[in-house]
Amino acid sequence: MADAYRIAIVGSGPAGLSAAARAAQLGVSHILIEKTDHLSDTIYKYQKGKHVMATPSQLVLRSDMDFEAGKREVVLGTWDEQTAGHDVNVRLNSEVKAVEGDAGNFRITFADGETVSAENIILAIGTQGNPNLVRCPVDDGAVVQYTLDDPGEYVDEHITIIGGGDAGIENALGLAADPEQNNSVTLVNRGPEFATAKGANVKALLAAGDAGRISILTETTASHIGTGEITFDTRDGETKIRCDRVIARMGSAPPRAFVEACGAEFSGPDRNAFPVLSPTFESSKKGVYVIGALAGYPLIKHCMNQGHDVVEFINGNTTLKPADEPILEAKFKNLPGRKSVDEWLEFLRSSVTILEPMTPLQMREFMLDSEVRAYRRGETLFDRADPGSSLFAIASGSVLVQVDADDPSKTVGIECGSIVGEVGLVSGRRRGSTVVAAEDSICVEIPRMAALKLQSQVPPARDAITRIATERQLLQMFGSGLTKEDIAEIVDSAEIMTIKAGEAIIEEGDTGIDLYVIRSGSMVVEKMVGRKPVFLSYLPAGSYVGEMAVLDDTPRTATVRAAIKSEVIKVDGHAFRALLEKNPELLARARSDVEARENVNNFVEAKKDSFSGVVDMYSSISSFLVENGIGEATDVLLIDENLCVGCDNCEKACADSHEGLSRLNREAGRTYAHLHVPTSCRHCEHPHCMADCPPNAIHRGDDGEVFIDDTCIGCGNCQRNCPYGVIRMEKVPPPKPSLLSWLFFGSGPGPGEPEHDWIEERVAEDTPKQAIKCDMCAGIKGGPACVRACPTGAAIRVAPEEFLSVARLETEQG
Repeated sequence: MADAYRIAIVGSGPAGLSAAARAAQLGVSHILIEKTDHLSDTIYKYQKGKHVMATPSQLVLRSDMDFEAGKREVVLGTWDEQTAGHDVNVRLNSEVKAVEGDAGNFRITFADGETVSAENIILAIGTQGNPNLVRCPVDDGAVVQYTLDDPGEYVDEHITIIGGGDAGIENALGLAADPEQNNSVTLVNRGPEFATAKGANVKALLAAGDAGRISILTETTASHIGTGEITFDTRDGETKIRCDRVIARMGSAPPRAFVEACGAEFSGPDRNAFPVLSPTFESSKKGVYVIGALAGYPLIKHCMNQGHDVVEFINGNTTLKPADEPILEAKFKNLPGRKSVDEWLEFLRSSVTILEPMTPLQMREFMLDSEVRAYRRGETLFDRADPGSSLFAIASGSVLVQVDADDPSKTVGIECGSIVGEVGLVSGRRRGSTVVAAEDSICVEIPRMAALKLQSQVPPARDAITRIATERQLLQMFGSGLTKEDIAEIVDSAEIMTIKAGEAIIEEGDTGIDLYVIRSGSMVVEKMVGRKPVFLSYLPAGSYVGEMAVLDDTPRTATVRAAIKSEVIKVDGHAFRALLEKNPELLARARSDVEARENVNNFVEAKKDSFSGVVDMYSSISSFLVENGIGEATDVLLIDENLCVGCDNCEKACADSHEGLSRLNREAGRTYAHLHVPTSCRHCEHPHCMADCPPNAIHRGDDGEVFIDDTCIGCGNCQRNCPYGVIRMEKVPPPKPSLLSWLFFGSGPGPGEPEHDWIEERVAEDTPKQAIKCDMCAGIKGGPACVRACPTGAAIRVAPEEFLSVARLETEQG
């Protein structure tokens, strides 16, 4: 007859250990089942010497097992001792093959054929045994692994870590810790930010990168893993590096087949979906409970608290509240209505589209990082031009977006369940509109990092945010009084595509009729004249292309390719054609755009003989500018060296307008023919410098300028992330004496940036450095000082889309 227990706990990680210890303390008959020959296999497989963190710090630990931040070996030693001390009934080397039966009478079958029975099952098996695998091609002989035991075993190797979560960062730090091992370590992250990693890990990684111990590649994915090398798709194109071994730490997914075989249902079909659970951790299968990482809570403190609580619930404790209850109560206390924490969490989850896919347990963790607030009718959520990259979710009521800065009465309503502020989330730009409550409303403010984490961990939420952002971008572009119902078919069929730098979305001569909307990045348009590609124009984010074929069913007249890594929305041409037929105003606008592009094509064809040299020169210059970062610029300083006399008035004026420190280096930078691109900020569409600014000190102003405010802490992350070398770390000197004082009394260093010695004499040694960069002279009457100070007109500031166009060449040629 099989042994019988009240509780069987499958998995001896932090959650399972804590559950077993609580059962032992309560005197509840139990068995803790572990398939390996040791406890807590996930922690056991951490790299040797790894520092295990005890976060979140504000959460109290509720467990019969102790846990403090410390080395892996110390943590495991403590748990081994306390497991024995609590008389936990442990069964090692026992892999569970099946769980059958119903609540009160489950039968567990092991790999060796033996069985035990239990009234209740607690699944605490985690997800690490089901890692996400690399998807790119891997050559025979290439080394790819998904765990790292001892970093000390690797010497004189070129190692690439794929994944910017905690596991990937900690592996990279471990491999680069000892300089005598002489490893060359590269960490690759798909996004620009490390959204799922702990702040302390990110800080340590960036410090190691700054010290040259680790190479960090963001916005990068592996496209091919070969023997001895790896190929990447980066923001700026394809690149290869030497690589002896790849360690892929790209997260993991629940062991779905086993959990479903136990009778538990999942929240959705996605690979990363989690089981549907009640607030007491019970699954859809009565008597089967799920805790820990398998429930969507990967942090050790959360896991251990759940292990303690689930046994209390099974033992009949109906009054126990989760450990995070006081924190959440404080967040909800000022909201109208008398709801419990669980009721508020369910209300918010069920009321907001992007939160619906989350489980109650995920909602608890999510709300620890977010804020919720009630707004009175007419109260402002945020103002136009406010800094801010958080997302607002409307849980009740509705809001109004003031679309006209000069007329607040012109508004667009956003209904309950939707979101607002997605532009700031995507780009970090200042708020584009003022948003006010249309009626008494409740909104959840989701900080940028929490929103990125939400999109990373809850794919349906990511898809919902993408759909809303796509819908609004199309409505904004097409205008003509369209509603979301008008474009529903287009949005349903739209496809978001990531395009590598240099890759074409349209090839000249093709017969396709799809339309492409540039979501991020930029494109260049080229036409073959003779056997040479001639640069026609530059298309920034927010543009669309391909409408000529939609209207006329003609072959593509030009090639459109990505200037930098970009995202486009591919719109079905047939659906767009149907929309045009129903909307005469939109059709007329599309006809006008087509006519303008046909004029450019006709101009190039007509001038290809008489102005072939001019066209070739223009095309070469345009290509040069795109290659040097103009492809992602929104505003750029250019100098015509045919006119420049080298007076340096531009640098002096810049310094005199900015605390004596010039943001411009006229001589630095590259030149093609007579056109020079000096070292000056490009004010990128998606600024690299914003990617990791701890105090969120970098913003975009009303006129598109990217600037750094006084909250800068001098960490240097922006300087490291800028690919164009336009950010400096400097101690800000005291104000210089006035120009008159210098002229008449010789006081001060005179116009321009002071000599280094003058600054050093007047700035204390412990004065912290700050990041400085061009801010386009925002707030200074007359605009950029560098342009105003140029006596010959050699310096110009332009938006690339205005400068990089054959239409400009047509004007110049008469």
